[in-house]
Amino acid sequence: MVKEVGDGADEHLIGEAEKIAVALGRMFPGLCEVVLHDLRDPRHAIRAIENNLSGRRVGDSATELGLARIADPEYPSVLQNYPNRFPDGRPAKSTSIGIRNEAGEYIAALCLNLDVSVLSPVTLALSNLVATDTEYREQQPLETLRDRTTRELRRTVEELAAERAATPRSLSRQDKKALVRRLHRDGFFDSRDAAQTIADLLGVSRATVYNYSK
Repeated sequence: MVKEVGDGADEHLIGEAEKIAVALGRMFPGLCEVVLHDLRDPRHAIRAIENNLSGRRVGDSATELGLARIADPEYPSVLQNYPNRFPDGRPAKSTSIGIRNEAGEYIAALCLNLDVSVLSPVTLALSNLVATDTEYREQQPLETLRDRTTRELRRTVEELAAERAATPRSLSRQDKKALVRRLHRDGFFDSRDAAQTIADLLGVSRATVYNYSK
């Protein structure tokens, strides 16, 4: 069911946003509620609601966040992953995306409300599954269950660089040194030509790699 409000460019934009709301909601049935608010009519703002988890209906009023957007054109366009709660008390993780027209006015908001109560038991079960005995956590690894191929080495270097939001070559000297020492500690230097491979990835000389590893 769709509530018709207005016409023209704004109406077209909201109509396109409604397609997105429907598609997103149907992708996560029973898990994520997706609501499109028409901020031009705050008393009857809900334009579409998919995968209804909050009990609201099309034509219901805007939330406090929607009213704040209407009152303040400088209100943030995106509020990502903020804690929320459904009327029955279930915890939720929400994201709200404001939609502006050509004049820069907020005319709609697309909101996603993820029911994290469904995921919490799964998360706990997975945490217990992957947990190891605490007595070994501060010790050196007892064994390594992977080979030290060039492909593995390259992937490890790229992943360690990505943790610092960088590429291997763009890392600072200090970060490169820390990365090399970690590779040395994890046994990668036992592989043939490992030092040269690391040097090529980091854009430094082989001698520098050996110097970093000391």
